[in-house]
Amino acid sequence: RENSSENILSSANRLLLHEGRLMLAESTRLLDVYLFLFEDFLLITKIKRNKKKYGGSDTSSIPVCPSLTPELQSFIREGGFCTVLDQPIPLDRLILKNVEPI
Repeated sequence: RENSSENILSSANRLLLHEGRLMLAESTRLLDVYLFLFEDFLLITKIKRNKKKYGGSDTSSIPVCPSLTPELQSFIREGGFCTVLDQPIPLDRLILKNVEPI
């Protein structure tokens, strides 16, 4: 939901442990996702590429949060963005399993 998603990351005490790209296998397709692992939940976002570039070919003037990884900063400057794919997954309900590579 739009209104509740604004408060997901608002806690000043929440610690971001790791972030990065991943291919998520969904029944018949692969999704390009970007994960944010916080100390209390996992947030999965879908990577989207904006077909329109901001301000023509010069994207260096786009303001990007300096705390983001260089990879994510570059992606945003290229007109990309991330949307929340589903509700955050609380870590106390998350089960991880090793699987063989596809």
